[in-house]
Amino acid sequence: MIIGITGTLGAGKGTVVEILKERGFSHFSVRDFLTEELKKRGMEVAQHNMALVANDLRAKFGASYIVEAMYKRAFEKGGNVVIESLRCPGEIEALRGKKDFVLWAVDADVENRYTRIIERKSSTQAEKNYSFQEFVEKEQFQMGNRDPTMQNLGACIEMADVVFRNDWTIQELKGKVEKILNQNFRKVESRNQKVEGYVRPTWDEYFMEICRAVAKRGTCDRGRSGCVIVRNKQILVSGYVGSPIGLPHCDEVGHQFEDTIHEDGVKRTHCIRTTHAEQNAICQAAKLGISIDGATLYCKMEPCPVCAKMIINSGILRVVCEKRYQSGAQSLLEEAGVSVEVLVNEIEKY
Repeated sequence: MIIGITGTLGAGKGTVVEILKERGFSHFSVRDFLTEELKKRGMEVAQHNMALVANDLRAKFGASYIVEAMYKRAFEKGGNVVIESLRCPGEIEALRGKKDFVLWAVDADVENRYTRIIERKSSTQAEKNYSFQEFVEKEQFQMGNRDPTMQNLGACIEMADVVFRNDWTIQELKGKVEKILNQNFRKVESRNQKVEGYVRPTWDEYFMEICRAVAKRGTCDRGRSGCVIVRNKQILVSGYVGSPIGLPHCDEVGHQFEDTIHEDGVKRTHCIRTTHAEQNAICQAAKLGISIDGATLYCKMEPCPVCAKMIINSGILRVVCEKRYQSGAQSLLEEAGVSVEVLVNEIEKY
């Protein structure tokens, strides 16, 4: 199991981590990762500098850069892992499709949190010098950023599978954590052992099944493909392969073929009468005025190069494909910082 931890400053995230470590979890922290980066750059280890460096890394290498590095370390370590200090919605979207990942959030009354920050030994001197008003203003800034590649604790908490309200004693908090932890362990064991009985699909399985249903509306029998674009577990738009509005469909008048010679020298034949499912979904978002910045896109196969460019420019951060495609553009997407996951390692053939 991999548990991600998010939450407000001084809420008790560290306490929850210690409880998990007592249960044998290995600990990885975005804060520790950023501390290493600050030291490399010769900068003071302070909260505001961490935010600057984190945003700089995300801008240069993509929203999921830091958490992908954390996940890689966690995966190599093996066993149960807790990743602390998740602060960016785009990072959480990137982790959503990882096997056995759940997100926990910790929050508490703002006055309690301010007191904890002032009194705790691990706080920096700058943090200890905050006035209450400065503390509140700083937090409001972190809560209100709408860019999914930037810190937004409010949005992260809303995305959590479990939220702990830590105005209790440590013993009460520990009891709450143990209860949820045992529930999650049972869910993971059910998936891993494939026990008989009903097991709820993961979010990726859920949205991919919807994507398959959308694909049935496709009007080109060479590849009835569908697409669903999602953010914060909510469907924003969908699309399926078909001709532009008002024009004849392949199912009605036949295909319009075109031969293309690719970089590897192989000639492939494509039907160009239709608009791809990903393109139709993105066009729907534009037509309806729906922002898909920071979203996840589900599709039947790896996007083609044209779709990939549209995905990158629309701000989508994660792509989940059922299968590979003979001329897919996974490397192009990943170079632009878009996370790509293929569920079945097979090439969709026509």
